[in-house]
Amino acid sequence: MDISVLLVLIVVLVAGFIAMQYNAIIAKFNAVERAWASVLTQERQKNKIIPQVEALVEQYRLHESDVLTKVTELRSALSAMDASAGIDTAQLAAAEQQMQSLMQGLKVAVEAYPELKASDVYLKLMAEVSEQQEHIGAALRIFNANVEDFNNVIEMFPSSIVNNMLLRKEKIQTFTDSEAQAGFEYKPNF
Repeated sequence: MDISVLLVLIVVLVAGFIAMQYNAIIAKFNAVERAWASVLTQERQKNKIIPQVEALVEQYRLHESDVLTKVTELRSALSAMDASAGIDTAQLAAAEQQMQSLMQGLKVAVEAYPELKASDVYLKLMAEVSEQQEHIGAALRIFNANVEDFNNVIEMFPSSIVNNMLLRKEKIQTFTDSEAQAGFEYKPNF
């Protein structure tokens, strides 16, 4: 084998190795960017869903309060009717009108809200909030794993040489929560 062929082969191998390391760094960096975009997407989804659910719960709470008020008014109107005072058709008509209004409201409530229990709606709201937080937590774990992979690639030999010569990518910080960290007495020394 001729020495020039051997030198060309070595140059091609070194160039191929450098290209592989270069591409690995780019791929890991892109994975970090994608993971962060996923975190932002989850947060955006939560920010869009939660106000809608809160508005529904508030509307439901007001409706349930209105129904309870109407039932109380009807009960008061019926209690005010005194059988010994004779027949008062005006009172009876007013009570009947309140009853019809209440029944119409209850029909709408049953159609719109099959179970008239605000506590269930609040429980569903809390479940939705919790689910959204779990999705964000999962996205953050994926982001931190991708950051770790990227940081490993740019700091470990031989990729670190390629990074320092060609790309000069900086180490990315993982996501941390200072509030969560405050809950621990132990602090690792790194």
